Amino acid sequence: MEKLLIVDDDIGVQKQLKWSLADYDVVLADTRESTIAAVRRHEPKVVTLDLGLPPDAANASEGLAALKQILEIAPHTKVIVITGNDDRTNALKAIEMGAYDFYQKPVDADVINVIVSRAFSLATIETDNRNMKSIVGCDTGIIGSSEAIDRLRVMVQRIAPTEITAMLLGESGTGKEVTAKAIHKVSNRSDKPFVAINCASIPENLLESELFGFEKGAFTGAHKTTLGKIECAQGGTLFLDEIGDMPYHLQAKLLRFLQEKIIERLGGRKEIPVDVRVICATNQNLEAMVAEKSFREDLFYRITEITLNIPPLRDRDEDVLILANFFLQQYALEYKRNAKSFSDDALYGLRHHKWPGNIRELQNKVKSSVIMSTGSQVTAFDLGFFDTENAEYELSLNLRVVREHAETIAIQKAYALTDGNMSKTSELLGITRPTLYSLIEKYKIAVNV
Repeated sequence: MEKLLIVDDDIGVQKQLKWSLADYDVVLADTRESTIAAVRRHEPKVVTLDLGLPPDAANASEGLAALKQILEIAPHTKVIVITGNDDRTNALKAIEMGAYDFYQKPVDADVINVIVSRAFSLATIETDNRNMKSIVGCDTGIIGSSEAIDRLRVMVQRIAPTEITAMLLGESGTGKEVTAKAIHKVSNRSDKPFVAINCASIPENLLESELFGFEKGAFTGAHKTTLGKIECAQGGTLFLDEIGDMPYHLQAKLLRFLQEKIIERLGGRKEIPVDVRVICATNQNLEAMVAEKSFREDLFYRITEITLNIPPLRDRDEDVLILANFFLQQYALEYKRNAKSFSDDALYGLRHHKWPGNIRELQNKVKSSVIMSTGSQVTAFDLGFFDTENAEYELSLNLRVVREHAETIAIQKAYALTDGNMSKTSELLGITRPTLYSLIEKYKIAVNV
C-alpha cells in the first residue's frame, strides 16, 4: 500500500480522514516537528496538510512553514492543503509555494479520495519518469514505459555494441534521431562524434559536398578544402535521416563508402579511409521505392541489416503523460516558470488528443503551455485544448461538473479574445465584473486580475 501522511492536530479529523482514505497506508502527524520527522522516515508520495497547526492553530503560519520544509526535503511530494471555509487566501498562497492542491473542510470522503488518488497517480508518473535510467540500466534518453518502447530499448541495447547498420522506421516526429543517439550513446563509439544529416533538407546539388566534403577549387566558391559529414564523424556515428530522399545518382557513391569504408572528396583523387558507423532513418516505404527503381536495391539491403520500428505516439497511450511531465519539468526550469503539474482538463486533453505530429507535437504544445501558464498548473487552455474539435472532452452526467467545465472554458476563451481586459471579458460573457471575479476565484482560473 502507498504511504499517505495525514497532518492534522484534530483527532476527530484524523480519524475521519484515516477512515475515508483506508486504501492507503496512513501515517499521522499533528505538529510541524512530527510532520518533518514522518516525511524523513516514511518518504510519502502524498501528504494532506492542515494549515492550522499548534502552537499557532488559529493561523496558517505553522502550516505554511511545514509546507516549505516538506518541499525543501522532498520537492516531489504532492502536498494537499486542507483549510477551513474562510481560509481561501492562505490556501492559494500554499499553491503558489508549491502545494499540489487544496481542499476545504468539511471532509467529503468521495471528493478527498479523488484528489488523493489523482495526486498519487501523478506522483507515480513523475517517479517513473525520473527513474527511467534504471529501467534499462543506462541513460538512453528513450522515455516511456509502454511495451513497444520497452522492446525498442532492449533492441537498442543489443545492437549498440555491434557494428551492424540499423534502419529506423517511423513517422515524422516519433523520435528517430533520439533513438539513433541512444544507439550511439551506449555503443563503444560513445566518446566519438555523433553527426546527423537530413537528406531531405539539403538541396540535391549540395548534398554530395555536405556528405563527402570538397577540395579547394573543386567548384566556384570552394576557396578552401572542407571536410564532409562523413569525415567529421570519424570514429563515431553518422546518422542519415530521411535517406529515402537521397538522389539516385548519389546512392551509388554512398554504397561504395559503406562497402569499402573509403571516400573521395569532390575535386579530389585521394582515397580517404574512414571508420564510421552508419544509422539510417526514413518515413518512406523503401521496398516500394526499390520496386519503382527510385531507390537502389543493393543499397537497400546494405542499410537494412536490422530494422527498428519506432511506434507513433497514438499507439503509446501510457507514454503520453510520462513524456508530457518530462517536458513540463524541463521547460519550467528552462523558462523559470512555476508550472508544476497539469490540471484535470489538461490531463484529459493530453490523453485523448490524436497526436498526428507525434512527440514533436507534444513537445511543442507543452513548451508553449509552460510559457503561457500563469500558475502552478498548466490548463487545457494553455495547451490549446479549448476547442472540442481539438480535444474530445469526456461527457459527464454530473451537471455541476459539466457547468464548471463549460464556464471555465468560456471564461478562458473570452479572456484570451479580449487580451485580458476584464471589463470586456465580462461584457462578452454577459455577466457583471463582480460575478466574473467570483467565478475566477471559484474555479481557480489562472488569469491576471
